[in-house]
Amino acid sequence: MEENLNEERTEENTKTQKVLELNGRKFILVGTAHVSEKSVEEVTASIETEKPDCVAVELDEKRRESMEDSESWRKMDIIKVLKEKMGFLMFANIILSSYQKRMGLKTNVKPGDEMLAAMKKAKEMNIPLEMVDRPIAVTLRRAWAKNSLWGKCKLLSVLISSAFSKEEVSSEQIESLKKENEMDSMMSDISGFLPTVKSVLIDERDRYLASHIWECKGNNVLAVLGAGHLPGVQKYMEEIARGEKQTDCSDISEVPPRSLGSKILGWLIPVLIVALIVSGFVFGGLEAGKKMLGSWILWNGVLAAVGAIISLAHPVTILISFIGAPITSLCPFIGIGIVAGIIQALIRKPLVSDMEQLSEDAGSLKGWYKNRILRVLLVFLLSSLGSSLGTFISGAGLLVSVTAFFDKIVDFVKSIFIH
Repeated sequence: MEENLNEERTEENTKTQKVLELNGRKFILVGTAHVSEKSVEEVTASIETEKPDCVAVELDEKRRESMEDSESWRKMDIIKVLKEKMGFLMFANIILSSYQKRMGLKTNVKPGDEMLAAMKKAKEMNIPLEMVDRPIAVTLRRAWAKNSLWGKCKLLSVLISSAFSKEEVSSEQIESLKKENEMDSMMSDISGFLPTVKSVLIDERDRYLASHIWECKGNNVLAVLGAGHLPGVQKYMEEIARGEKQTDCSDISEVPPRSLGSKILGWLIPVLIVALIVSGFVFGGLEAGKKMLGSWILWNGVLAAVGAIISLAHPVTILISFIGAPITSLCPFIGIGIVAGIIQALIRKPLVSDMEQLSEDAGSLKGWYKNRILRVLLVFLLSSLGSSLGTFISGAGLLVSVTAFFDKIVDFVKSIFIH
C-alpha cells in the first residue's frame, strides 16, 4: 500500500516539477497552484529533500514584505495611491487578490501560502532566499499601457466580472490547475481574448523569472512558481544555457514610455476642443459660442457627476465631479477621477475595519459600497468613465455645430493666405 502511494506521489511530482541539468547546474522548478494545500506540502517536502543551495520564489520584494508583515494593511494610504496615479493598479490588484482568496476558501489555504511555506522552510534550513518575480506594479502598468482602447475595455470587463463571480471551485479543480493540459487550455483562452495581457502577464514574466532564477547563486537551485509558468521558464532557461538568450531584462523591467504620438494626442484633443468652442464665438456669434461651451460643460459635468452618483459618493464629491470634469478634461496631467476620489476619501475617511475587510468586501457588490476604501475606488473609476464618455459625446457635438458656419471658417482661412 505504502509503495503504491509513493509511486502515485512520484508520478504526480513529475507533472508539477521540472528538473533541469544545465551547464553543470541543477534547477528544480516546483509548479504550484496558489491556493492548493498539496502545493504547500510539496514545496516544503521538496526543500527538505533537495537541500538546495538557494530557494527562488515567485515574488518581488514588495509582495514579500506585504506577505510577511500581517499589519501591512495599516500602512495603506488611499489618497497617496490616487495622487501617484495608482488607482487603477490598486483596483486591479484588489480584485485579483479577492478572486484568489475566494478560490482558497474551499481548501482553507490563503493565496501565496506555498510561497510563505517556502520562505519559512528556507529560513529554518538556513538556505539563501531570492525573490525572482517582476514588481506587480510594473507588470500591471505594462499590461495597461500596451493595450489598445478596446483591449483596455476588455480587460476592465474581465476584472469586473471576476470580482462578482459566484462560480464555485472545488479542491479537485484547483489541483487540476497544476496539470499542463489544463494550463495549456487556460493560456490558449487568455491568448485569444487578451493577447497583449497574456504577453505581459505570462510571456514576459516567464522570461523575467527564468533570467533571475538562472542568476541565483549555487549549483543546486530550487524555484517555487505558479504551474502556468513551468513550460515557458523551462524553455527560456534552456535557451540561456545554449547561449541563444541573455539574462538582461531591462527592456521589460519598466513601464514603456508614452510614444510621441500619444503625447501629442494628449494635448491635441484639449486644444481641438478649445479651438472648436472659440470658433463658435468667432464665427457663430455669442449665442452659438455660449451654446457650444454649455454643451461641453454639461456633457462632461453631468456624466462625471452621474458616475459619482452611481458610486453613492458624498454630495460634495458629486458637485466637485460636475464642476471639475470640464476643466480636468482639458488637462492631460490629471483626471476628475483622481480629484473626486481624493475628495471622497477626505470627507469619508477610511476606517481600520475597511482595511481589515478589504479583500472580503471586494467579492460582492454590497461590499464595494459598504467599504469606504472600495467606495473611493468606485468614485475614481466611474467618475473617470463618465467624464471620458462626456468628452467623446460633447466633442462630436461640437464638430457638428462647427459645420453650421463652415463656410465662414473657409472664407476666413482663404483671406489669411490671400493677404
